[in-house]
Amino acid sequence: MAEEENTEGAIRPQFPTGRVKRIVKLDKDINKINSDALLLVSRSTELFLQFLSEKSAEVAIEKKRKIVKLDHIRVAVKRHQPTGDFLLDSLPVPTQLSDKPPAEKTRHDKPLPPGTRRIDYFFAKSANEAPVQINES
Repeated sequence: MAEEENTEGAIRPQFPTGRVKRIVKLDKDINKINSDALLLVSRSTELFLQFLSEKSAEVAIEKKRKIVKLDHIRVAVKRHQPTGDFLLDSLPVPTQLSDKPPAEKTRHDKPLPPGTRRIDYFFAKSANEAPVQINES
């Protein structure tokens, strides 16, 4: 029964501690990290990601979307000033929407055998072709 109380009170991080330790050691100033400090870094990372995901989900719901996208994360970061101060510069630049329609996807993976052409060319109208008129009697 005493063991059950100890396991219930213990905080288990969601992230693998070995991986968090390797990430922390990427900093050249850090040679060793205490297990308590490792637990705190892991837990605070969990809490930060939970906060960011909740705020991003709220933005997605406001925009009536079911999927959280980068733009929703960017808006959530902008709304929270302390997060925006350090994270906004690290987020990828948003894509600019152009007025052009998206280009059609054509498959030009393999060259066509000699003497053949794509079926798209067969159905395409040439510029000098007159429209077909149907006479109904």
